[in-house]
Amino acid sequence: MEDARRRYVDLIRADGVELSPALAGAFAAVPREIFVPDGFHRRDGRRVVPADRDYLPAVYSNDVLVTKMDGEVPVSSSSQPSLMAAMIEALAVRPGMRILEIGAGTGYNAALLATLGASVTTMDVQPDVAARARSALARAGIAGVRVETADGYTGGPAEHYDRIIVTVGVAGISPHWLDRLDPGGRIIVPVEHAGTHPVLDVRPGLLSARVVCAAGFMTAAGPLTARHRRSHPPAAAALEGLTQTAPPRWRPPLDARAYRDLWYAAGAWHPRSSHASIAGRESSYLAILDDTGAAGAVVLADGAILASGGSADRYSAVGSALADRWWALNRPPMAAWRVGLSLAGDPDAPIWAPSSWDLDPLPPRAPGLTEPPPSEDETEDETMPENEAMPRSDTMPEGAAPPKDDRDELAQ
Repeated sequence: MEDARRRYVDLIRADGVELSPALAGAFAAVPREIFVPDGFHRRDGRRVVPADRDYLPAVYSNDVLVTKMDGEVPVSSSSQPSLMAAMIEALAVRPGMRILEIGAGTGYNAALLATLGASVTTMDVQPDVAARARSALARAGIAGVRVETADGYTGGPAEHYDRIIVTVGVAGISPHWLDRLDPGGRIIVPVEHAGTHPVLDVRPGLLSARVVCAAGFMTAAGPLTARHRRSHPPAAAALEGLTQTAPPRWRPPLDARAYRDLWYAAGAWHPRSSHASIAGRESSYLAILDDTGAAGAVVLADGAILASGGSADRYSAVGSALADRWWALNRPPMAAWRVGLSLAGDPDAPIWAPSSWDLDPLPPRAPGLTEPPPSEDETEDETMPENEAMPRSDTMPEGAAPPKDDRDELAQ
């Protein structure tokens, strides 16, 4: 078991997370299997139970473990460990801190935080999920965690915290969380952007945020998922009738990380950005969707554009312009974006949602990709289709997940 947990920590590091010694020690010390005692579903849908030979290898893989289903829809899980690690590192936990967690899940994430010396209150709206988390924490001998059953929007008991971490996808920040946060605190939270939920590091006061990493989470319920005027279209099912409308731009194609960066930029620049699948392919892709959500344009990793529907040319031009703009700006990574927040949603249950996106200055373009070839479909801002013009890069308001990306997974 000790060897399995050591390999487990190595797998998390191999995914690009710079683990501190303290957090590496927590992952090595907390027995993940105690938090999935009845088994789980793997990403491919296969059920794994403790009697199976691959149970422990699966538990100590760098993968999401789905622990509760509503029909075919996952509603609770133990998140991908590398994503948990990235979020906890961004939280900057110190011993003695008081932490509020929205979304108890299995209790494993709270156990890691407590092992780092924090005092944790974790909340879940599902009573059975909260009860199982409470039981698992007791079996694991984890002290310093209180499990509450409550709607995360409320922020739970009227107490104050040094940090708040959210492990469900939301449309924005509850004002109650800001009320619970002490000065100098931060909120690590996955917020909707172009069909998925990249993680933001929110600093109250200025009400601004930085992007931590890409992620895909199960969505919360109630006011936390309210649609608002800056909301992107939901992810689309497989688009039919796609034809290539623009040739490849880049050689070699973008890798998964760069493709996520393009997707994030597209979402910052265009309100119809989301992601969609393509019939016959397992991956999902950056998409610019029409008003029906069933047609539009898809941008592939090599920069080629596929489009469908009665406005195929229009959305193809938009996709081309977004891709070319991202390239011309030196391919900004997600971490280069600063996000402004403003009140949105139901006036009786408002949220602070992303409303502006600004880019930090970037260093010169890194080598490794050839310049995009001239394209007949290349479209400058001033000639973009009517009602589709992109605002300037310093005032703009998200795309698709790359194939089976290691950060596209379910909520804790």
